Amino acid sequence: MTEASIPRSHWLLLAAAALLGFFSQTWNTPLFDLDEGAFSEATLEMLGSGNYLTTTLDGEARYDKPILIYWLQAASVKLLGADEFAFRLPSALCATLWMLATLSFTRRYAGGARSGLFAAMAVALGLMSSVIGHAAIADALLDLLLALTCFDLWRHLDSGRRLPLLRCYAWIGLGFLAKGPVAMLLPAATSALFCAWQHRWRDWLRAALDPQGWLLMLVVLSVWLVPLWRYDHGVFLEHFLIAHNLHRYAATLQGHGGQPWYYLVWLPLVVLPFSALLPQALAPALSRKRTPLQGYLLIWFGIVFVLMSASATQLPHYLLYGCPGLFVLFGQVCERAPARWLALTPALLLAALLAALPWLLPLVHLSPQHEFEAGIVHLAERRLGNDYRWLAFGNLFTVLALIAWPGLAAWRALLAAAFAQGAIVWFGVVPALAAAQQQPVKTAALRARDLGLPTVTYDTYLPSFSVYRGAPTPHRLPRPGELVFLRRDRIDALQRALGGVRLAREYQSGGIVLYLYPANVR
Repeated sequence: MTEASIPRSHWLLLAAAALLGFFSQTWNTPLFDLDEGAFSEATLEMLGSGNYLTTTLDGEARYDKPILIYWLQAASVKLLGADEFAFRLPSALCATLWMLATLSFTRRYAGGARSGLFAAMAVALGLMSSVIGHAAIADALLDLLLALTCFDLWRHLDSGRRLPLLRCYAWIGLGFLAKGPVAMLLPAATSALFCAWQHRWRDWLRAALDPQGWLLMLVVLSVWLVPLWRYDHGVFLEHFLIAHNLHRYAATLQGHGGQPWYYLVWLPLVVLPFSALLPQALAPALSRKRTPLQGYLLIWFGIVFVLMSASATQLPHYLLYGCPGLFVLFGQVCERAPARWLALTPALLLAALLAALPWLLPLVHLSPQHEFEAGIVHLAERRLGNDYRWLAFGNLFTVLALIAWPGLAAWRALLAAAFAQGAIVWFGVVPALAAAQQQPVKTAALRARDLGLPTVTYDTYLPSFSVYRGAPTPHRLPRPGELVFLRRDRIDALQRALGGVRLAREYQSGGIVLYLYPANVR
């Protein structure tokens, strides 16, 4: 496939989808806690310390993820400065490459130009893939590398060529540096089950035990692992592999527990507004006439769905590890989409919900024990004003107009609805949420920085505060002369811990507060 073979109109649509789906609002929306704040602060501490092998967060060792995303964010910050756009740029670029990889694969193997365009647009404008493409975390990088690995695995299994197989080993090595063993586990399991189904065990063994491939992967891994081992003799790897991989799967971490049916509920939401295509995309699983490619893509998605459903730690975006295969299937069936009104029903339901949000949010009543969340809800109510309502009702009317448009192909209507959904999400919902949840944290951090006093945080994990303050913030009780940053629902506990000392409030908004422990108090 060459660039010339792709119509100019397709390139324009893809560029618009990437700009809306991955880059919009990346420069003027505060970093979201927990994850964006944690990754960004760890990157800043890496740059400040000059230690590019291990990471810290607020001065404490951070073992959550391997090093690659921090290197990419550090390079971006070095080039552009420490702002939101620089932290998010690596993810936006990785998501764009994921979109283009899906375009290339789908055009070649799953239906041609129109199918490729639709599948790529599903990556860019699907709800969860768009969110991950915006986020300054490791997942867009991992999603890209998993997609490249599994696409090249199919190219190798389909043609027998070794170059795609060697690339797989390189992608797996980079995937390990991005997020760990999952980068090897999922492609290995996908290809093994596919080859078992096709009675091609020998092909799988040859691919899995390729000596040149393993050498290439080890070379990629050695870039980090060799100097890391010399630096800490395996301490980082021990904590990462055991606590943040084995324990994450076997036990609930950070409150992210779920149920076996968790992803059944989340799947239609993850791929909005394309949810109505799920029955057709998954139908070959029940058919004896499915093609080998359809079987491969379904095995890929199915392994992720089953493994993540069995995990004790569950988050919606984990499902994206298998969604590249699902997006290719969307492209394959897009011209056989259900009736336009049915295809657009998920988009219509979301549009109606978002249009009603200014009236629904005031009905949310939280108990006094949830002061932090209540503060966020209160600020969000104030942000859902006329500008939001114009956008929300514009989105709703757009979907209704698409349903009523005579003769409009359902797949075209879906893409138009996806653009409308992206507009309300990134220019309506996200700014309101950021203003309510994150802007108070940013403002408090800037206030603390201007005061120039020693600052701590108490029983509160909102690491973007350290990013905007420009320094790590220790987690402990304050001492006289220090500022303390905390959630409002932690105030009583702090007062009890300090024996009822009267603190001076320096800033309060939404769910957070910044206090000064007066220097003359003993």
